[in-house]
Amino acid sequence: ALVDDPSRVTLRDLRAPSTGADRRVDIALQGPKSQDILLSLPGSDADKARIKKMGWSTVVEVTLDGHRLVISRTGYTGERVAYELFVHPDEAADLFRTLIGLGATPCGLASRDSTRTEAGLPLYGHELGGAHQFTPGDAGFAGYAKLWKPFFIGKAAYVEREAKRDAVVTRFRLDNKGVRPPQPGTPLLDRRGRVVGLVTSCSIDTEGYQTGQAYLKEEFAVEGAPVLVASLSRDGKTPGEFKLGDKLPVPDTATVLSRFPARKK
Repeated sequence: ALVDDPSRVTLRDLRAPSTGADRRVDIALQGPKSQDILLSLPGSDADKARIKKMGWSTVVEVTLDGHRLVISRTGYTGERVAYELFVHPDEAADLFRTLIGLGATPCGLASRDSTRTEAGLPLYGHELGGAHQFTPGDAGFAGYAKLWKPFFIGKAAYVEREAKRDAVVTRFRLDNKGVRPPQPGTPLLDRRGRVVGLVTSCSIDTEGYQTGQAYLKEEFAVEGAPVLVASLSRDGKTPGEFKLGDKLPVPDTATVLSRFPARKK
């Protein structure tokens, strides 16, 4: 239930090949109280006013607590109050500890992955690219590929795939708590047992349910559609090898959600 935490902070070393003052480490400060924590750092009124005025995806350069920072109002957790702080690597540990002391909860990329999954955000290797070579259209972002442009590398192949595509990534949630989390590649079934989707990501959500994303046939990629999550047998037995008393996994019921959650008011 990480999204219930007042804020989260992660540390990722970008390790640029250059040296000197232009080197930066990214500290992501995310969550409803992230602005309060950020503004509690010592700094000028002018710099803090610039931070307060930031819109989504904007960038400012300020000095807080003696650190010269590049701050963007961005993040990959689904939070609307979210910042990424770009600081020199030599100062990153001190800033990181200071943010924790002010109330931020440290976490790693697995926590980020759970929040971005619940928010319906794609990740390369899961909802983009990967074994299935998912395109922006497959991921539910067809509008980001500007087909009105006269040429871009891969346009012909993309158009051909879009013409044949009959599935799209969307979110789903298992109906019951405490069930085994499906792994990427787990089949989703219709009521007759036909495979209609493949899980791409899944993690526990803020209410304790397993919420994930799946590449679903478009007829099932509709909010409220029921699906079954196939828990495949791990013992490798063939039908003729089963005997009375053996236990087989029963598919778990799940419900398709909207592609993205409703924006919090």
